[in-house]
Amino acid sequence: MSNALAIASVSFVLVDLLNNGLIDQDISGTIGNDISVTALAPDRVDQLQQSAQAKSQLNLFLYNVTQNQGWRNVGYPSRNGAGDRIDNPPLALNFHYLLTAYGIQQFHSEILLGYGMQLFHETPFLPRDAIRKSLSAPTQVTPGMGLAPYMSNLFTSELSEQVEQIKIWPETLSTEEISRLWTAFQAKYRPTAAYQVSVVLIQSRAATMTAPPVAMRNVQAITLKSPTINSILSQKTPAAPPDPYQMVLPGYILVLLGSELQGQNTTVTISGVDVVPPSTTVKPTSITVALPTTLLPGAQSVIVKQSVTYASNGGVYPTFESNQASFVLHPVILTVSATGVAGSGSAPRSGNLVLTVNPAIGSEQEVKVILNQYSPGSPPNESQLSYTFEVPPRIFLQSPPPSPPPPSPNLQVQFGGVMAGTYVVRVQVDGADSPLTRDAQGVFAQPQVTIP
Repeated sequence: MSNALAIASVSFVLVDLLNNGLIDQDISGTIGNDISVTALAPDRVDQLQQSAQAKSQLNLFLYNVTQNQGWRNVGYPSRNGAGDRIDNPPLALNFHYLLTAYGIQQFHSEILLGYGMQLFHETPFLPRDAIRKSLSAPTQVTPGMGLAPYMSNLFTSELSEQVEQIKIWPETLSTEEISRLWTAFQAKYRPTAAYQVSVVLIQSRAATMTAPPVAMRNVQAITLKSPTINSILSQKTPAAPPDPYQMVLPGYILVLLGSELQGQNTTVTISGVDVVPPSTTVKPTSITVALPTTLLPGAQSVIVKQSVTYASNGGVYPTFESNQASFVLHPVILTVSATGVAGSGSAPRSGNLVLTVNPAIGSEQEVKVILNQYSPGSPPNESQLSYTFEVPPRIFLQSPPPSPPPPSPNLQVQFGGVMAGTYVVRVQVDGADSPLTRDAQGVFAQPQVTIP
């Protein structure tokens, strides 16, 4: 690959090609005057043409540089996840030139442009030997061409050693494009031909981190699958039938129904907890899996993951994942009591409700305790008393808030303005209600608490 000197080297080699071609054809003898080949900006050439030393000349001007689309992404990515350089991708460039002829007498510009275009037509690419010869040390760049002395090291650009040869072909510019260019140059228009030179590959020599060679190839063909969860049912016990309408409670068993659920290694991820179901319960259209005991009440997510064990090294690698399905885990009230009750007669009561629930409740979950008056033998109606009390998240009960405490099965909520009586109690965690049981008359009866 070339280095950053390649841009100047290409221009010099092209100028050298034109200069040698005009000398070989004895163009100076043809037009009867000395000629020169330059690589200056058009406004600079105008200044030279207005001086007393003006002579007919060909000028090759690099007016634009673009990235080469074919090589643009070669070598990427160039850094690993830690930001270390693992490759030096080449900077692939296309050069766009204007070949312009200037004549101090009539027809000189036409003669020079004709020979210049013929040379490029007959040299569609730059041979490596020609590049080496043009840039051989000491380089042919001389102060007479207007180049600074430090440019004498162009032979170190390694232009001739790059992997792809440099090609030359004409470009077609519209009248509007040519007009815009020469307006931008702020120079007088002269007969011009446009060319593209491609591709120049500039590459850094910075040190890179190279991974060791592959010790063992681990390739295995597997059948493409698309596991899908269509619905989630639950069972109270392994012997109970699945019920799509019952609440999912702690200790229940999930039944996942779908397609292509069975894989070589199947895992069910429930709210981030990986559970490996017994192989006997994993089938193509269903999976039966027990609920993890660490789940918090509320909405839960379920994903079926499949992996493959490679025969070559015994490693297990993930392959497919299902869609994400969801269900709600409802809390269950284990015990409830009223403590510190104040008030008597017909006056409202105040005090504390102490509850034990399963599963444990997270410190940042939204919790409500709901009381509904229990009237045996009569269905619920608008005249029955009902109260709702919010339990502040435990993390905000201390100031400043410490790190979140672990989930707890114990709740305590203050109540006030409650009339004495017996109430059916529900706890609602992140919108998930605890279940209620009915009495013989079909009225919700348990769990209940009596406020004296």
